[in-house]
Amino acid sequence: MRYLGIDYGTKRIGVATSDEGGTLAFPEVILDNDKNTLESLQKIIEGKNIGEIVVGESVDFKGAPNPISQKIEEFISELEQEFNLPVRKEKEFLTSVEARRFGKARVDASAAALILQRYLDRKNLI
Repeated sequence: MRYLGIDYGTKRIGVATSDEGGTLAFPEVILDNDKNTLESLQKIIEGKNIGEIVVGESVDFKGAPNPISQKIEEFISELEQEFNLPVRKEKEFLTSVEARRFGKARVDASAAALILQRYLDRKNLI
């Protein structure tokens, strides 16, 4: 089964996908967060045969929800209703900072891959 990773932002959404075995995550694309977002995600979900979605859960340094947390929860609800797939959350603490170490200016898809890889690593250890 393939997984879809999402780094949600109010302007852009980073997207990553896994390999068929659900072992490795790869940056896929950066989408504008607009009225076409769900349609664009649907094309990826159908084209890659995605079975589960992992969304980065944004928290502050103390682990508490931050200002974007509510928007992420609303987005997760939209995903669940639109695609009828399991949607999991994975903490996204400093993934953009980590992705920038690879020298890219727009890091959203790389951050999504880091979020997804963390989830897959944790899942595969269980």
